[in-house]
Amino acid sequence: MIAGLKPYPRMKESGVPWLGAVPEHWEVLPLKHWVRMNRAVLPESTPPEYEFHYLDIGSVGTGVLTAKPRRIRFGDAPSRARRIARKGDTIVSTVRTYLQAIYFLDQGSDELVCSTGFAVLSPAPRTVPKFVSYLSQSSGFTHRITADSVGIAYPAIAETRFGALHVVVPPEHEQAAMVRFLDYAERRIRRYVRAQQQLIKLLEEQKQAIIHRAVTRGLAPNVRLKPSGVPWLGDVPEHWGVIPLKRIAYFKSGAGFPIAEQGTQGGEIPFLKVSDMNRTGNETWIETADSTVSKETAQRLRAYVLPANSVIFPKVGGALLTNKRRLLRVPSCVDNNVMGCVVHGADLQYAFILLQRIDLGRLAKPGPVPAIGESEVGEIKVAVPPLEEQSAIVAFLERECSQLVDAIDHGGREITLLREYRTRLIADVVTGKLDVREAAAQLPEETQDFEPLEEVEADTEEAAEAEDTAEAQEMEA
Repeated sequence: MIAGLKPYPRMKESGVPWLGAVPEHWEVLPLKHWVRMNRAVLPESTPPEYEFHYLDIGSVGTGVLTAKPRRIRFGDAPSRARRIARKGDTIVSTVRTYLQAIYFLDQGSDELVCSTGFAVLSPAPRTVPKFVSYLSQSSGFTHRITADSVGIAYPAIAETRFGALHVVVPPEHEQAAMVRFLDYAERRIRRYVRAQQQLIKLLEEQKQAIIHRAVTRGLAPNVRLKPSGVPWLGDVPEHWGVIPLKRIAYFKSGAGFPIAEQGTQGGEIPFLKVSDMNRTGNETWIETADSTVSKETAQRLRAYVLPANSVIFPKVGGALLTNKRRLLRVPSCVDNNVMGCVVHGADLQYAFILLQRIDLGRLAKPGPVPAIGESEVGEIKVAVPPLEEQSAIVAFLERECSQLVDAIDHGGREITLLREYRTRLIADVVTGKLDVREAAAQLPEETQDFEPLEEVEADTEEAAEAEDTAEAQEMEA
């Protein structure tokens, strides 16, 4: 615990529900009366060859940059690549799905262009630029945006309403103290999270080595081997078959899922998107879904209903490269970014392990948008032991990997708790629930080390989902 943390001595009611009581000497103002809502955009007359750094809505993590803006030509940029941001600006997502997309632009002096799914907040006099970023990350602030967002498929807050949100404004020297304190805490949290991520990575590599050995060599130590003819498999036990996946399963691509049909609950059939694979609790089996449909709607949309115990995975775009696999707990439909696999000639868990070992990203059709079809997946060759041996391998892997899985899960929970602590700490500091002035004055000088974190879940599929969101927003507008 850092010494010097205590409540402010004199508080007053702010009159703003999300703020509650605030220090007596702090101001409460509409956001637009404190910072400038920067609406500068690239003009349509910009030459096609003009190059700039572009930041899209799926490329940002909480508080600091987690993916570098990409260099892009105006002629090749999405139509939403228009909003200009400069050093010292805070860039905040106005799309409810991506409220944690908050970025403080403190690197370099070049002009940066961001998606129109962002609002750009420029510091005004009496403002420490990074304090704007920390205030924007506070949970009360993001909850207020959620409450004021409108729209059916992708709710967002209008900029006029966004600018009218009331915020608390401490004196400039206190803003500086809070930024100093939160930067100090942020560095320590990040270092620990980074160490946990590295440990998880090593444990995952160890687990994958055990799995690879079992599904390419089996369990017998002195088994006779034969060439498989498949580079990633190498030699396999002589009595195993090397067959295309279509011999043990069939594959079905998903159907189009119109925006107007999404977000409904109460139907008999879950209708799954890539984003459902990322929901908490859906790490292996799909337990919950954002959308459901009736049998009649599924028929009208010509959506195939995959049976329970099917395997599903992304089949197009950046999400394909993440190589996620999930199992269906109940019969479900999937959208046209997802493919289903119905296993019929192998042990389900063994087939699931096999599918997890295949890098579909490397096998996808080349082009600007990676994709893979049913026939290509069906022709992929795998090594398949007799059914009894499949079951034995599954039991062995459950036994051998259980401690590694527990350790990986424990590390993931610690990271989650640290991020929750960070969120709570920021909210308490920027809304005046904690007085950190004395603590900030006692902190040693340190250099910034806000390195990008390796997310436990890769950012790629989030960026792909974000692209869909931004496109849909543009169409709705």
